[in-house]
Amino acid sequence: MTDAQTPLETARQQGQPILDQLAFEKFASAHRRELKLHCYRMMGSLHDADDLVQDTFLRAWRGRSEFDGRGSVRGWLYAIATNNCLNALKARSRAHRILQQPGRPPSHGPATGGAAAELTWLEPYPDAELPGLVDGDPGPEAQYESREAVQLAFVAAIQLLPPKQRAALLLSDVLGWPAVETARLLGASTASINSALQRARATLAARYPQGRPIRRSQPNPEEGLLLARYMQAWQAADLDAFIELLREDATYRMPPWREWYQGRRAIRGLFENVWPNFAGFRTVAIGANAQPAVGVYARTHQDPAWRAHSLHVIEPAEGGIASLTVYVPPLGPSLFAAFGLPPVP
Repeated sequence: MTDAQTPLETARQQGQPILDQLAFEKFASAHRRELKLHCYRMMGSLHDADDLVQDTFLRAWRGRSEFDGRGSVRGWLYAIATNNCLNALKARSRAHRILQQPGRPPSHGPATGGAAAELTWLEPYPDAELPGLVDGDPGPEAQYESREAVQLAFVAAIQLLPPKQRAALLLSDVLGWPAVETARLLGASTASINSALQRARATLAARYPQGRPIRRSQPNPEEGLLLARYMQAWQAADLDAFIELLREDATYRMPPWREWYQGRRAIRGLFENVWPNFAGFRTVAIGANAQPAVGVYARTHQDPAWRAHSLHVIEPAEGGIASLTVYVPPLGPSLFAAFGLPPVP
């Protein structure tokens, strides 16, 4: 892996100390988005990623004299960021975030449980924050395409891995770094990294029937049409049109509520009870995790004011929508600002 030529890298190659704050800030700006995405994949939290990437650059600036010059500056920053994430995960009561509660069967009928505040939920990631196609061109060791490695389902799956396995898989199979380089960055032996990768890959293979999430290439016109029809169905509160967009085996999750639903019939049963409580919806197209997404504003019969309501992340597949993750109140409205959405339309 090589860095883009920057004033910081030029100084390193010429044997000069990394003391120029302006050069450092320019370099930090060039790599901020990819490091933030790496921290997000590790943590499953957009807000944690913001804090950790900021701390990464602070630590790098304070420790700039310790950089030995044997590797790339970019690799040095990834090492700091990854270790920051591992330390943050160690301090958590739970080392992973979820899209649905483990072991909970799909629900039928109205959702009555309410928000489960004690659980830590996986947050979506704004497409506006993705660097280029995601990470640019991954290295030769990469096992995952850039687009699939940011999908919500993929990030949820790697959250099942122990933190060190998660770090090894992201550095090797997503960024494409050789195991020997990953070992150096994590301060581990190559044998231990290869072992961690083997276990991590086995966990992901069990998670997906083919060992990986649904693979998606570049967005296509059919996907854009699906999104338009989805938004129209919500704005018209047209339940038949909404259900028609779903595959027969579609899943519907609604963080931070515990309930989740599977199949057209079960999802219809939920919405037959939900939509009559609202007087109208407005929708705004956004992008999340390199997937189609929608911000939804709603008003009720008791309150005619439009308010931020939910953020929808759509997983398209052949035959319609394979999965919907809808972040409902109170979690949904709290995410609007990160996606550039105002609290009212």
